[in-house]
Amino acid sequence: MVAGVQVHTKVAQDAQFEILTDGALVFLAALHRTFESTRQSLLVARDDAQRKFDSGVPLDFSPETAHIRAEPSWHCAPPGPGLEDRRVEITGPPDRKMVINALNSGAKTFMADFEDSSAPTFANMIIGQVNLRDAIRRQIDFTSGSKQYKLSENPAVLLVRPRGWHLDETRVTVDNTPISGSLFDFGLYFYTNAHELIKRGSGPYFYLPKMEHYLEARLWNDVFLFSQSYIGIPHNTIRATVLIETLPAAFHMEEILFELRNHSAGLNCGRWDYIFSAIKKRRADKSAVLPDRKDVTMTVPFMDAYVRLLIQTCHRRKVAAMGGMSAQIPIKDDPKANEVAMEKVRADKLREVTAGHDGTWIAHPLINQIAREVFDENMLGPNQYHVRREDVKVAAADLLSSNVPGKITEDGIRSNVSVALAYCGAWIGGNGCIPVSYLMEDAATAEIARVQLWQWVKYSSRLDTGEQITAPYVDRIIAEQAPGVQKIAPSVKNDHLRIATKYLMDQVRQQWPSEFLTNDLMPYLSIADGVEDKWHRSVL
Repeated sequence: MVAGVQVHTKVAQDAQFEILTDGALVFLAALHRTFESTRQSLLVARDDAQRKFDSGVPLDFSPETAHIRAEPSWHCAPPGPGLEDRRVEITGPPDRKMVINALNSGAKTFMADFEDSSAPTFANMIIGQVNLRDAIRRQIDFTSGSKQYKLSENPAVLLVRPRGWHLDETRVTVDNTPISGSLFDFGLYFYTNAHELIKRGSGPYFYLPKMEHYLEARLWNDVFLFSQSYIGIPHNTIRATVLIETLPAAFHMEEILFELRNHSAGLNCGRWDYIFSAIKKRRADKSAVLPDRKDVTMTVPFMDAYVRLLIQTCHRRKVAAMGGMSAQIPIKDDPKANEVAMEKVRADKLREVTAGHDGTWIAHPLINQIAREVFDENMLGPNQYHVRREDVKVAAADLLSSNVPGKITEDGIRSNVSVALAYCGAWIGGNGCIPVSYLMEDAATAEIARVQLWQWVKYSSRLDTGEQITAPYVDRIIAEQAPGVQKIAPSVKNDHLRIATKYLMDQVRQQWPSEFLTNDLMPYLSIADGVEDKWHRSVL
C-alpha cells in the first residue's frame, strides 16, 4: 500500500494489478499533493467569472494580457515526431476493439478518449489504460469469436484526452480527497508509457479539454514540467493540443498557446461543446436564445468568427489549427440516405480545409477516405501553417453575435429529448458514445440538447407554431419520447431510463442549468463501483 492513497473499488482487479502499481500510485499522489489546491482555486474562479457574466459584465479579451497578443516574436514548439501531418484524426473511447480499428483506420492520428466519448466507470478507465499500454507495445492483438483483431505495421500516431479539470476520480483518494480525473488519466498514461513512446520514436501526446482560462493552461504546463522531471525525460517532450470548446477560452486563445508554448501542438475547434458552453455561459442573456440544434451550423456568425480566429491565432504562432468533428456515420442499409450524409461530411471537410485548417476529426473509420480525399486534394503539404489569415479581424462582438437564423420546432424539441434521454441512460450504463439517427452522440451533443431545453423553458420561447414552451410542455414530450428510446439505444436499461427521465424533467425547472451532466450523474457510476457516498464531491 502507498501511504495516503486508497482505491475504493474492487472492479477490474486484474487491470488494477497491472496498472495501479506502487510506483504509479506514488506518482499520482505526488501530482495530487502538488496541484490539487491550484485546481480547486481555478474551479472557484470559474464560478466567480460566471457570476460576473450573469450580472451583465460582457466577455472580452483581457487587457492584462494584451502585451502577449501584441508581441509577434514568440512561437510555439515544433511538432513532435509523428505530428507534422495530422490531416485526419479519428477519435473514440479506449475500448480494445476501438483502439485497434482506429489505429488501423488509415487516419494519421488516433485520439483515445477518456472524456466525452467514455462513460467513466472504473472498469472503462482502468482497462482503457491497459489497452493503450498494450497498443504502444504492439501486444494488443486478440480474437473475438471467429474474428481476429491485429494491429497493422504502420498504425496511427496515438494521442490521449484525459478528463477535464472539473471531474473527480471518486474511486481513488489521496489524503482522504478524491484525485482529479485529469491527473488520474494523464498520470497513469504518462507514467506507464512515456519512456516506451520515446523509445519507439513518438512521444507522450495529449488533447486537453474544457479549459476556460489561460491560468488553467498554466496549470497543465506546470504538471508537464513536474512530470517530465519526475520520470527523467527532457522538458518539452510532451505535446498537447487544446480544445477550444468553451466560450471563455475563445477569448484566451493566444494566452493558452503562450502558457503551453514549449509543449503546444495547437488548438482544435471543439464545436459541439463550444455551442453548449455558449448557451451555458450566456444563461442570463435572453438575446442569446438559439434555434434548433440543426440550425446552429459552423457558418452562423458566432461559430464562423471562432473558427477564423482560431486558424489565424494558431498559424501566427506556427502550430496546428485542427478542425472539428462531423457527427455523421455511415448508413449501411440506405444507399441514397448514406450519400446525402456523406455529402454533408465532404462539404464540412471542404469548408475546413479551404478556411485553413491543418486537419479534421472523424468518428468512424469508414469516414476516413472521404476526409482524406478532401484534404489530399486541397492541402498539398503536411499542414497549412503558411496560411496566415491576416485578413481576419475578429472582435468580441463577433464571438458573441446573436444572429443565428432558424426556428424552434417541435421536431427539434423531440430530437433534443430523445438524444438527452438516450445518452444519459446509456452513460449511466457505462456507454459514453451512441449512434442516434445516424449521428454519433457523445456528452457534448447531449449537453446541447439538455441546455437548449432549459433555455427555451427559462425564456418562455415559442415554437414556430406560436405555442409557448413550458416545463409541462417538455414533460409531455418526454413522456411521449421515452418509450421509443430503447429502440434507438437498445442497451439502455429501464431503471437508467427512469433516472434520465427524472433528471431531464428536473433540469428544465432549475434557475440555472447545472455545469455538466457528467458531474451530476457520476454518483451513479461510483455507487455501481461500490464507492461509499462520502467520497462524492457533492457530499464532501
